[in-house]
This record gives sequence, structure tokens and C-alpha cells, in this order.
Amino acid sequence: MTTIRQILACKPDIYAVDPDATVLDALRLLDEKNVGALLVMKGERLVGIFSERDYARRMVLHGRSSKETAVREVMTREVFTIAPGASAGECMAHMTDRHIRHLPVLEGGKVVGVISIGDIVRVVMEDMRFTIRQLESYIRSGG
Repeated sequence: MTTIRQILACKPDIYAVDPDATVLDALRLLDEKNVGALLVMKGERLVGIFSERDYARRMVLHGRSSKETAVREVMTREVFTIAPGASAGECMAHMTDRHIRHLPVLEGGKVVGVISIGDIVRVVMEDMRFTIRQLESYIRSGG
């Protein structure tokens, strides 16, 4: 099965925002990069994650101002992570069990990437297609 490291090889960019940035600045970056979440980093240290879901639940529903609210006030602080050697299946299980759509990847305590549920679904489907082709070939060959 495909590993997280293999997935990251095709998506080297890490999009992050400082916890003191405004929510409006974070929203602009989400839009500019066409992503659903940003890592919240203080220097090299991961301190949270800010997602569209955080915006909807902690900003819109509470009538807060995006121009006046700092990301640190509404980010998700409890961030689950995964190692690059994990399989796509392990990653999918973590995301499903925890109801999360973005998973930072840490190696030696350092952020090396972010995996989205879309990345995982795409890879799992590719792995399944490969397995199906192999089985069809085996069946056609007479086993």
C-alpha cells in the first residue's frame, strides 16, 4: 500500500499562517492556495490548524469579525499528526475515526507536509484499481 511519504513526494507545499494573523488573512490564503486548511505555526513549531470548518463554527456562528479576530482564537489546538512511513490506509482510519479532513505529517518533530482526505481517497482508489487489474490479469491467465 502507498505510504504517506510517497503521497507527499507529489505535493511539496506546506501552507501555514502565524497564530497572530487575522482570520481574514488566513481566509485569503485559503482562497489563494485553494485549500481547506492551513497549519498554524509559530516559527517551526506546529501550534494548531485552521480550517474552513473552524471558520464556519467559531466565526460565522458567533458573529465574530474576520478583520479583528486572531487565528489563535479560533484555530483547532488539538492537532493529530501522522508519520511519513504510515500507510494511506492507516491515515484514512485516523481521519475517519477522528472526523478530520487534514492531517499534518511530522518527522522528527518537524512538519514535512499535510495530507487531506482527498489525497487519501485518491490514493486508496488507485491502489484498488491496481489490485483489480492484477486480479483480472490473473483470472485471464487461467490462475
